Amino acid sequence: MIDIKLISQIKGAMQRKGLTQRELAEAIGKDETAVSRWFAGKVGISRTSLSAIEEALDTKFNKQGKTDMKTALITGITGQDGSYLAEFLLEKGYDVHGTIRRSSVDYRERIAHLEGQPNFHLHYADLGDSMSIIQVLNKVRPDEVYNLAAQSHVQVSFDSPEFTADVDATGVLRILEAVRQTGLAQTCRIYQASTSELYGKVEEVPQNENTPFHPYSPYAVAKLYGFWIVKEYREAYNMFCCNGILFNHESERRGETFVTRKITLAAARIAQGKQEKLFLGNLSSLRDWGYAKDYVECMWLILQNKKPEDFVIATGVQHSVREFCYLAFKEAGIELEFKGEGADEKGICVAGPAELVGKELVAVSKDFYRPTDVVNLWGDPTKARAQLKWNPTKTSFEELVHIMVEHDMKEVAAESAAEKVRKTNLVEYLEKGIVK
Repeated sequence: MIDIKLISQIKGAMQRKGLTQRELAEAIGKDETAVSRWFAGKVGISRTSLSAIEEALDTKFNKQGKTDMKTALITGITGQDGSYLAEFLLEKGYDVHGTIRRSSVDYRERIAHLEGQPNFHLHYADLGDSMSIIQVLNKVRPDEVYNLAAQSHVQVSFDSPEFTADVDATGVLRILEAVRQTGLAQTCRIYQASTSELYGKVEEVPQNENTPFHPYSPYAVAKLYGFWIVKEYREAYNMFCCNGILFNHESERRGETFVTRKITLAAARIAQGKQEKLFLGNLSSLRDWGYAKDYVECMWLILQNKKPEDFVIATGVQHSVREFCYLAFKEAGIELEFKGEGADEKGICVAGPAELVGKELVAVSKDFYRPTDVVNLWGDPTKARAQLKWNPTKTSFEELVHIMVEHDMKEVAAESAAEKVRKTNLVEYLEKGIVK
């Protein structure tokens, strides 16, 4: 009997090992013609030959043609979520593959510590280029795909709406269709990173899987297409593809343009005399903030579920931007008191370093208000908690703020030390006449 799945898995293992058909034939002591006949589906593979192949590829196959080691493909692996998910899956014993975009600037700092590990691999691909996606899928033949790549900044989506739509909407379609075109539709499970921004101008609180969507930014509208195309492929082609509707999730790896990281870095810089003031938008905006490291576990649990479903991933606890700001500065040794309302609100230092007491350290700027602003996101993780046995509050809000500020205090201190060394060296060079 010809086992097409087994042949596909062997080909995938060969590609990961960098073995050609001829080299495999030599390794197992077979004629290349015999190997070609196996791969062409003309004859089956005997148990003896399969054992030799397993030894040559250092991989075990079970009766269903699957390797004992699961293979995962992560798009957006260089991002906050991608880096944490890669670490999580490697700990689970996965063979982890990630896609990165070609660029003259290297943005791999979040995954630099993983490079060189035997089960960690990177490939060039782009959600704007379907052929690159197909090539990677054909090479990797993954059991699971996690599509985390996106233009993920809400404010940027107002400035670059067309790019956002191409990546966040059509990019999801390209992933799904590539899985179909490479013959993986019935063997590969797909996770799509959806977003709480779908609820936008919220129609009820808290928001769950049945709450109506009302997207309120180009980013949210693009993500809405991604959400529905996943459901369509699930129903039309019986594919195991799911949406994780993630509410705000932060960490010390969050990009510096996102409000939480902007706050924690500013608190650290102001505490160490490297910045004078922090400007923010709407301090009354309410968000459900969790720890990204906890959320990637739920992504994995969604794909281990018995059937493909969509889940809200949230803590079920809500806080304002003002509260995040207050706690972050307190972690940095500065106590704030907020006075005024709306655009006139200010954060005044009432306790902390003597030189800062009485100073205005936080101010509101209309430059950071969005054309349409989402002000009340609050997730209900009941379904994920009950069905997936996931703990949404493994890391509390206070612990999250502490982790981020502690990291940024050290980072700012390191930057200051490096700057001091540079200045010292420059003075020395000038004195010795080396630099003129």
